[in-house]
Amino acid sequence: MAGGKMRKERPTASNRAPSNHYQGGISFQKSKGQHILKNPLLVDSIVQKAGIKSTDVILEIGPGTGNLTKKLLEAGKQVIAVELDPRMVLELQRRFQGTPFSNRLKVIQGDVLKTELPRFDICVANIPYQISSPLTFKLLFHPTSFRCAVIMYQREFAMRLVAQPGDNLYCRLSVNTQLYARVSHLLKVGKNNFRPPPKVDSSVVRIEPRRPGPQVNKKEWDGFLRVCFIRKNKTLGSIFKQKPVLLMLEKNFKTLQALLASLQNNNNGQAASIDLGGDHQGMAIEDDYNEVDDDDMDMDDGGEVDGDGGEKSEFKEKVINVLKEGAFEEKRASKLSQQEFLYLLSLFNKYGIHFT
Repeated sequence: MAGGKMRKERPTASNRAPSNHYQGGISFQKSKGQHILKNPLLVDSIVQKAGIKSTDVILEIGPGTGNLTKKLLEAGKQVIAVELDPRMVLELQRRFQGTPFSNRLKVIQGDVLKTELPRFDICVANIPYQISSPLTFKLLFHPTSFRCAVIMYQREFAMRLVAQPGDNLYCRLSVNTQLYARVSHLLKVGKNNFRPPPKVDSSVVRIEPRRPGPQVNKKEWDGFLRVCFIRKNKTLGSIFKQKPVLLMLEKNFKTLQALLASLQNNNNGQAASIDLGGDHQGMAIEDDYNEVDDDDMDMDDGGEVDGDGGEKSEFKEKVINVLKEGAFEEKRASKLSQQEFLYLLSLFNKYGIHFT
């Protein structure tokens, strides 16, 4: 048309150029954490940074429609994909059926937190963010050795994983994770790289399990950190004088003493196998790293134990003496290194004080 602007015809479903990223016409459910990576350059970058070998068996969690899966199949020997949504499972099988990849892809339908994971060399995953904490520790405590995990997390959770002493986000999660693994931040990922876009930005983190693993009792270590991080910016002296903490520790102490006395009477030298269980009665501490900021956790206590004589006062002095011996009374959890936490726990154990 002369003298006028030509109207661009909008592409219809029949003439629109095919998308590089296959979606299969599936609607994604935000409630299930289904946010599919749509940026092919980002997918390539994640695979590259994972350092996949051609002989690797790769565990993928939440593969969705298979955009990342395809690149993983190209890079490694086999992909084991764990997917909860049966629609996605069918879509994955349909996508790779009849291709050279079909014999190298194994799809497990189920909840990854309830699934017994097979042996694998590397884990690469864009996970539902609501399972970030339990999945991370499921991987870290996996019975067979794997080289590393490269995982997409919500940005703040990722920054907590890599936080160092003195950082604002340094918390129980930081210390706990870094005891079992070397953790590094790889990539920042904006929300617009996903379909549908989530409400928050994301980050890709690399987790390399320490080999050999730390020689600590998992329950005891976790129980100890829970107490230290009741309020991470309060002094440890103040925290360990709180009534619920002292009552819990004294109960554990007396139980252990009674068990040791019983074993001695029976001439049974199995004291090392004693497990007191995780009794935190009276302690209002939430277990979910995703839900609770450690610094917001407090205890519904009656204040500090007073000094009115008796066994409780003696036990309180025992606890305070431990803190004084290591010069920890005026220190704060928010500033302590992993080695300092390990040292303090060893001091408590030396005096027969346990956290499980």
